[in-house]
This record gives sequence, C-alpha cells and structure tokens, in this order.
Amino acid sequence: MNDDIDRDLPMRVADTLRDAGETLAVAESCTGGLVGATLTSIPGASDYFETGLTTYAYDAKRQHLAVSRESLDEHGAVSEPVAREMARGVRDVCDVTWGLSITGLAGPTGGTASKPVGTVYIGVAYAGPWESETSFAAVERHQFDGDRATIRAATVERALAVFLESCDEVER
Repeated sequence: MNDDIDRDLPMRVADTLRDAGETLAVAESCTGGLVGATLTSIPGASDYFETGLTTYAYDAKRQHLAVSRESLDEHGAVSEPVAREMARGVRDVCDVTWGLSITGLAGPTGGTASKPVGTVYIGVAYAGPWESETSFAAVERHQFDGDRATIRAATVERALAVFLESCDEVER
C-alpha cells in the first residue's frame, strides 16, 4: 500500500463491507489500479472485494463498463457523466453491491483551462435490493495539487473516504 495513504481507510472499508455482507468492484483510470491494490492490502479482502478494472482508454471504458460512446464523445473521459457510467457499469457488470469509479488527470500533461491537471471525478454506485428503489449513483469532482504521484495518492484516499460517506447514507 502507498505510504501516503491513510492506513485506516482501507480497514474501515473492509469492516464496513464485511459487517454489511456487501461486495465492491472498482473501475479506475488515472489511478491505474492503486485503489484495488490498497483494498487488497488488507488480509481477507476476498470477503468483500470482487474485482478491479483499470479502464484507461476510451475503448476499455466502452467494452468493459458499457460507458456510452455519446458520453465519451460529448464530455470526455474526465467528466461527471463518464464517472457515473463507470461506477454503474462496474457495479452491474461485476454484479456487486457497490461500484467505485475514478477518472481524472494525474499529469503532468493533458490539462486544459476547464480541466486542469489534478481534476478528478469519483463515482459511487449502490445496488439496493430489487424493487426497493434505493439504488443510486453519485459523483464528486475534486481538484488535487502536486505531482503525478501526489495526485494519485490523494485520489485513492479521497475515493475511499467518498465510498465510506456513501455507505453511511444507505439504510440497511
């Protein structure tokens, strides 16, 4: 696990999922598998962690997560609609309770005036019980400063925190 990441966060994620009997899958872009690596650093992660997909390219997002061509074309990979579709896609394709997605610009190049380096979208999708109408997906936009490694570490930490905040919103 990255030493820059709060070690308590992955343990809290593990305990939350185990206690609820729920599962998680992750779709990552700019973090390149760091969220999955962080979660699987906890012994017994197979109790709750289903899979991690690194979908870096447009085609990978379409093929593995069912992200629409229209969303990618209209908004770009680093956008709220794509983060939402990634979270829903990984949740549904992997048939898990929770989907977590990350897409962003870790740099040092690739930024624009509207999406500077450090722009990250974190998506969370929950699969409520059938006919409960409690399923949801939410996305947060964040702006992190620093070099590539710092941005990626900050993204992992914030993604785990966002996930835990979303779990708190679900009535079980």
